[in-house]
Amino acid sequence: MLVADSGYGSESSLRRHGSMLSLTSATSGFSATSSSSFKKGHSLREKLAEMETFRDILCRQVDTLQKYFDGCSDAVSKDELQRDKIVEDDEDDFPNTRTDGEFLHNNHGSKEKLFQAVSPKGINGIDFKGEAITFKATTAGILATLSHCIDLMVKREDSWQKRVDKEMEKRRRIEEGYKSALNDMKKKSHLRGPDYEEGPNSLINEDEFFDAVEAALDRQDKIEEQSHTEKIRLHRSSPVPPGDIYSSIGTHRFSEKVEEMVQNHMTYSLQDVGGDANWQLVVEEGEMKVYRREVEENGIVLDPLKATHSVKGVTGHEVCHYFWDTAYRNDWETTIENFNVVETLSENATVVYQTHKRVWPASQRDVLYLSAMRKILANNENDPDTWLVCNFSVDHDDAQPPGRCVRAKINIGMICQTLVSPPEGDKEISRDNILCKITYVANVNPGGWAPASVLRAVAKREYPKFLKRFTSYVQEKTAGKPILF
Repeated sequence: MLVADSGYGSESSLRRHGSMLSLTSATSGFSATSSSSFKKGHSLREKLAEMETFRDILCRQVDTLQKYFDGCSDAVSKDELQRDKIVEDDEDDFPNTRTDGEFLHNNHGSKEKLFQAVSPKGINGIDFKGEAITFKATTAGILATLSHCIDLMVKREDSWQKRVDKEMEKRRRIEEGYKSALNDMKKKSHLRGPDYEEGPNSLINEDEFFDAVEAALDRQDKIEEQSHTEKIRLHRSSPVPPGDIYSSIGTHRFSEKVEEMVQNHMTYSLQDVGGDANWQLVVEEGEMKVYRREVEENGIVLDPLKATHSVKGVTGHEVCHYFWDTAYRNDWETTIENFNVVETLSENATVVYQTHKRVWPASQRDVLYLSAMRKILANNENDPDTWLVCNFSVDHDDAQPPGRCVRAKINIGMICQTLVSPPEGDKEISRDNILCKITYVANVNPGGWAPASVLRAVAKREYPKFLKRFTSYVQEKTAGKPILF
């Protein structure tokens, strides 16, 4: 159309023109005014204030340019309508037809009206060129301010990152110092309250607890190995009372309780555990087997233990004698720190108080118990000769628990049966002809909390060692001596 020669085009093209103008102005560079205002050292807050000012100016400029473009669009629309009317009037008055069917226009005033340009200058009193320059400067200022804000934020990010790195390094040093102080505190050997290291709120975890207990037990084993030879050289002896005194119940104040414990052990302790699924075989070494039944009460491990063993060359009387008589206690018992007989109830019953060596980090334990030795009368001549020692916790006014120890509760029974193989011919019975079948049961309440896995692992390790150590001691003590039936 001829209207395209005017340089403005339709309304839509005018609006696109304005949009392109604003984009090209924004990317054309910085004005002298905006560059001078962009100085280093301005804070981010100042630059954000400048951004708000530029935004207000830019909004006003966009409104002004929009009014200008709207005015141009309206003027062009009116001009197109006026030209269409003039063309129609000229065609009616001066029709000329060419061979190709097109109309020709005359050269009079109607032609001048047709090609008369509608000048946009001064529409709505707006200076388009000035507004365009100002718009360009404003967008350049915005870009410059944005660039400066980005620089400031990058610098601040670097600064904060350095602060974070310093804080992390400081935290690392503090944590290392805390761990070091905690380890130093754990290594201190002085005693504290009974629940200082052990208990549900222990400062060390279960694995550390187990490692510490195992290390302490290993040290005790080494000390015991060194002193074992010296103990064997000491030929302690105590007079053995006649066997019939162990057959009586006694008349002391605990006699009924002793008789109850003896009957319970003879009824339940000798029962076979092979068909009971609750008993688990945890150790098997030669003739020795150790069983465990897992029991917990209020989070405390109370696992009953049962061990069976066969020892050649000793009698049940001899095994029970060395187990019960406190004169030999320190020779084979490696866990005791000290003990004393609180009261002698009869020739076959005493009340004993003993403290056990502390195994850090567990608290030290003590135990107060009645220890009784009995000979079980046979019901018929085919029954084996049977002896029993039972140890069970009691209370006594002369043995109150000290504050530094945790009082444990025990119920232990050792039942020993003597089996005799008749010698050939008229030979006398020798130690080669006798065998002692031992049944050892233990129910122990440690009196305080400790990790279940630790208690079970220690029991699995220590009970077999105790039984082997004790029976070896009895064999060494009785070797070459007359047999005590």
